[in-house]
Amino acid sequence: MKCPICDYSETKVIDSRVVSDGLSIRRRRECLKCGFRFSTYEEMEILDLIVVKRDGHKELYSRDKLISGLRKATEKRPVNDDQFKRLVNLIERDIQAKRQSEIESRDIGRIVMRQLKKVDKVAYIRFASVYSDFELQDLSAELNKLLKPTK
Repeated sequence: MKCPICDYSETKVIDSRVVSDGLSIRRRRECLKCGFRFSTYEEMEILDLIVVKRDGHKELYSRDKLISGLRKATEKRPVNDDQFKRLVNLIERDIQAKRQSEIESRDIGRIVMRQLKKVDKVAYIRFASVYSDFELQDLSAELNKLLKPTK
């Protein structure tokens, strides 16, 4: 890790703590040349995962695509940055838990919907309506499920 002040490439870790989401680590570092202290964050990264799309073509998993879809779904919703980061991390954890080198895009969509439903029901409906290509009756049925009082 390079120092952001002097660009020296050697730093030492002074302190490591699990971030409140439990899915990333905050490291406090000190530059060995100039002594500047700064923080870095370490998160899980999904490597070499192939996503099989609906039409059968395959592409590498992209965290950016996941984030983009979630940003659209949560736009103008009361989801703060910490909740958003936690949501992304939980989705990626669930993807990793499958322990597969290939995953179908519909499986990722189901994971996203399951986690998104816990965070914000409107964002869930937004995502599901695009992902599932809801017809009006399907949308109505899904809304009724959400509005049903839980016992």
